[in-house]
Amino acid sequence: MPEFPIRKIAVTVEEIFHDGGPPAQIPRRRAAALAVVKNPFAGRYVEDLQSAMDDLKPLGLMLSDRLIAALGGGAGAIDGYGKGAIVGTSGELEHGALWHVPGGYAMRERLGEAKAIVPSAKKLGGFGARMDVPIGHINAAYVRSHFDAMEVGVPDGPRPDEIVFALVMTCGPRIHNRMGGLKAEDIAAWDGLR
Repeated sequence: MPEFPIRKIAVTVEEIFHDGGPPAQIPRRRAAALAVVKNPFAGRYVEDLQSAMDDLKPLGLMLSDRLIAALGGGAGAIDGYGKGAIVGTSGELEHGALWHVPGGYAMRERLGEAKAIVPSAKKLGGFGARMDVPIGHINAAYVRSHFDAMEVGVPDGPRPDEIVFALVMTCGPRIHNRMGGLKAEDIAAWDGLR
């Protein structure tokens, strides 16, 4: 059973009042929770990685809970999400893929069995690496007003033998969204797409 000791956790919350247009009546809130953990597979090739996803489930739930608390308003106020991983240089991209199930399913569970796939990104990076975590609506991937990304990273990580696992949640559509398409209030299929 691999272990992923946590070195640090960071939570960032943004309130977006406008994006060059008129101020919104309700600011959009975005938050990211990041955990910098030791990579037990760094520096070596391991054929079977899938079982390690189970070891990361508690981390996914913990970060989800911290995001819900940081955004305020409870799980019902959250309507967007995404996830990502930055793998230190002694690891491989596949180590970031370990986050797919524990990160995504944790958010979906905490948000009431959200329907849409959780957008995801992963990369290899050195000290201070940053990445854009893609964001989509929690119940329908075709809701254009929620297509977004949030840049995340930590100044002192990942070290070569670490991974930065990230979860992002949002409340509300992009400020000044006006690109049409399916509106959140018009979701009808409840199939994760429309």
